[in-house]
Amino acid sequence: MSEVTDMIDAYRGGELTLDELAQRFRVRSWPARRPSPRTAREGWQRELEDPEPVLEGSFDEVVSAYHLGQLSGDEYEVLSRAASEAGTREQS
Repeated sequence: MSEVTDMIDAYRGGELTLDELAQRFRVRSWPARRPSPRTAREGWQRELEDPEPVLEGSFDEVVSAYHLGQLSGDEYEVLSRAASEAGTREQS
């Protein structure tokens, strides 16, 4: 388990709200194999077009949780936007 899966589990267990989880996503550093998507939609399209093995501690784990039904589409969108905001700040 990684920090990302621990945070998702804490959210699912009621220990964090979606807003608290999103804030944690905004302030953490996200490892990436390629540049961060500019939008949530771009991130979704990339994953569908070119899936790669899950990188522990990366947004891949959020994508995996979504595909396993652990996150709804709305929750995934909120977290995707929060993570892309973190990526935007890192590149600035």
